[in-house]
Amino acid sequence: MELEVTLFDKDGFIFSRLKKNHYSLTFTIENNNILLPKIIDFNLIKLIYDLNPDVYEKVDVEKINENNIIVTLLIKHFFEDLGLPQRFSHIHMNRCVEDKRIVFNSYSIKDKRPPNLPEDSQLITIQNLHCICDIITEHKINFSANIIFDQEMFVPTFAEKMIGIISHKIFKRIKQFIENVIL
Repeated sequence: MELEVTLFDKDGFIFSRLKKNHYSLTFTIENNNILLPKIIDFNLIKLIYDLNPDVYEKVDVEKINENNIIVTLLIKHFFEDLGLPQRFSHIHMNRCVEDKRIVFNSYSIKDKRPPNLPEDSQLITIQNLHCICDIITEHKINFSANIIFDQEMFVPTFAEKMIGIISHKIFKRIKQFIENVIL
């Protein structure tokens, strides 16, 4: 399972497995009506949640400073009928603005469980989530993300395709929303 495999490719969104527990996704957003680099910030987390109520049950964003936040996202219990636990992400996210690039780096916080989550819910353990937003023009940005789950985490093959489908749904909604904004 060490060869790159495209798991989902639709509407300009590509989700691939690079190797065990290491995935990538890419897509582009373009809107000639707004300056896109000005909206690529932590507010996207709330937008992702707001546009995807069928995917996320709850979100909590704690601002540490201008470049760091703690995010908790409780995912809907998709596989309850199969006896699988509900999942959540609890991550520290850093934002770095460079010339022609905005970079987000995240990793799971494993030593402190957030309050007010279902008792039997389980953490999605992310070793590293590295998202690069390459600014092609002020109106076009290429997004590429590398997600590395902890090695102890087992991602079944059927779940990989589901992750691709759900990710496509999430980012397609974000893309459509941003591309249709007129100011």
